[in-house]
Amino acid sequence: MKQSSSSNWKLAAGVGAILLFAAGAYAINAARLLRASQENADRKVRIANEQALPQLDGGKLKATLVEVTYAPGAGSKPHSHPCPVIGYVVSGELRTQVKGGSEATYKAGESFYEPPNGVHLVSANASKTEPAKLLAIFVCDHEAELSTPVNAEMQKGN
Repeated sequence: MKQSSSSNWKLAAGVGAILLFAAGAYAINAARLLRASQENADRKVRIANEQALPQLDGGKLKATLVEVTYAPGAGSKPHSHPCPVIGYVVSGELRTQVKGGSEATYKAGESFYEPPNGVHLVSANASKTEPAKLLAIFVCDHEAELSTPVNAEMQKGN
């Protein structure tokens, strides 16, 4: 038996409404579960970083987690990253500065964001006696070296 286009439209609208209702119920339950887990005395949940990202090609996205350990007093030479980076200090203290911004020191448990292609002028352990460990999360939509050195000309004009 053939249905009229009006019947098809009503069926599609009904299915859409059911799916919308189910998605809303799921979102409400997910929010309740998150709140409940945050209130649990034996576990602490916090958002360490939330960052809007530049427009990326969603069909080619790849996240890479890199662990960097700086010896006491050690640091990196100036460099750049082709993709957005979220950094999280696991232990110790890290000094960092991206061209155009001021230098900042991040302690264990703190995080920061670096935009793509920013010139990373300072990335160093803030301590002369203790190591520092950083987790860097790169979100890329193209194949590239995750870190590239920059020349002296690119470092100018902070």
